[in-house]
Amino acid sequence: MADDLLKFVSIDQKTPPKREADTRRLDFDEIYAEFDPGAAKEQASRCSQCGVPFCHIHCPLGNNIPDWLKLTAEGRLQDAYEMASATNNMPEICGRICPQDRLCEGNCVIEKDFNSVTIGSVEKYIADTAWQQGWIKPIEPAVERLETIGIIGAGPAGLAAAEQLRTAGFQVHIYDRYDRAGGLLVYGIPGFKLEKEVVGRRTGRLEQSGITFHMDFEVGREENLADLREKHDALLIATGVYRPRSLKVPGVGLGNIREALDYLVASNRKGFGDKVPEFDSGTLDARGKNIVVIGGGDTAMDCVRTAVRQGARSVKCLYRRDRENMPGSAQEVKNAEEEGVEFVWLAGPEAFVGDKDVSGVRAYRMRLGAGDSTGRQAPEPVPDSAFQLDCDLAIMALGFEPEDLPALFGAPELRVSRWGTVTVDHQSLMTNLDGVFAAGDIVRGASLVVWAIRDGRDAASSMIKFLNQQARNAA
Repeated sequence: MADDLLKFVSIDQKTPPKREADTRRLDFDEIYAEFDPGAAKEQASRCSQCGVPFCHIHCPLGNNIPDWLKLTAEGRLQDAYEMASATNNMPEICGRICPQDRLCEGNCVIEKDFNSVTIGSVEKYIADTAWQQGWIKPIEPAVERLETIGIIGAGPAGLAAAEQLRTAGFQVHIYDRYDRAGGLLVYGIPGFKLEKEVVGRRTGRLEQSGITFHMDFEVGREENLADLREKHDALLIATGVYRPRSLKVPGVGLGNIREALDYLVASNRKGFGDKVPEFDSGTLDARGKNIVVIGGGDTAMDCVRTAVRQGARSVKCLYRRDRENMPGSAQEVKNAEEEGVEFVWLAGPEAFVGDKDVSGVRAYRMRLGAGDSTGRQAPEPVPDSAFQLDCDLAIMALGFEPEDLPALFGAPELRVSRWGTVTVDHQSLMTNLDGVFAAGDIVRGASLVVWAIRDGRDAASSMIKFLNQQARNAA
């Protein structure tokens, strides 16, 4: 161990080589190269193997990070993958898109003076190597169960639950409104962060494992919730949240003011080679336009960096707080700035101006006032501080809320909170309907992919207990 670890005092932090901004802004390929095997082993050796691993504690999945770093440093990559995949159904995806600066790496005990271990890059390297070496095989349950389970939603929560349930031998059916499995992993996150082949490997493995996908299937249109309950022994609602939060200011009804998800879905569909009329007509294409994105989360970062790659004339991000209080990943902000995005900090939209289509965003300066109960300072307008930004396409990236599932699913009996999230027993994740469970953003609200995976795994565990009890009662 002494030879392979504790090298943070003699080896500097290094990530895989990052493509130059002038090159990467021309395409949608991932911006980081593959880790050289020697460099990955060297970076893993920087782990201090501390007695209280804060990286593990601050990972929503409770990943055994020091363990698989140790195995990587020792050259035992297959064992490292087995360790990583024991707690994470998608390590290569989390390694790419998790905000490590806020989670594992941001809480590494060596960060202050020596910079954290590059946990995300090593995790990605381990899993990509496992795929390349053929170590990842279709699931072969030890025992086949007769019970069938329906999962509504092919996003990260639904896919994680499906893998766990299929491993336990259940017959799993996934229903999704889109034509490709993956949810926001496929249609919401741009390729420069997550190339779509990476998601396709995962969903392809699940299909090879005997999981049945029902795509272009909208619950409430093809069949309602009661119909699915009749067909399956248990159901999981894992739809995520898709309804955009609105902004009520003058001029919001002008043309060329679009929602972030519409914009990102159109771009990703175009990347697949699909026919996208709104993109082809220019209404969802940033080329040659002055773009203003309103919002400060990871979705806003996806939008501004997509607009750069589409050839926008200018790209500005309008955010009402400062850099330190921005909810998006600090690494994403840095990448966006390198690619030419201009951040307009401490500024909020007052109105959209224009005749038929938007031609400008009138904004005002903000300052941070008194802190709330969490200590976060609330923004407040600065009097007489209005200014205007040229804008041909405004993109609203203000977050997402749940759709009205009881109405959408034809299930008024399904209980939801006052925010529209599905109400569950937080021990079992079962809704008020017997045998119907829920997990992911539709329960917790818009959150991170890693939390959705965690929730999907927890829901699968509860569903297995429920079905085992049902089987005992029937015996």
